[in-house]
Amino acid sequence: AQQPGTPLSNQEYHEFFKFVRITIQASTACHLRELYGCENSLVQTLDKYENHGAIPPGPICSELPGNPSFPSFCTFSLYRCIKKKYFLKV
Repeated sequence: AQQPGTPLSNQEYHEFFKFVRITIQASTACHLRELYGCENSLVQTLDKYENHGAIPPGPICSELPGNPSFPSFCTFSLYRCIKKKYFLKV
């Protein structure tokens, strides 16, 4: 364990900025979704990329406690954006 107040190691900086970069990208995708909606071609391209080339049909079940279900991938994605839980999986 590092001493509190000391700088991160090179490896720790790499991991820290990797996480920040991914979070910023997820936040940007959410902003596009909120601005243009799920029917936008760019948003759909991102959704397909996230799901290996196809947007899953609803209903969507997630890893959230209580086994919540969403009527579509769009509503699931909007939920993740609103809650800032970018990495919840179906």
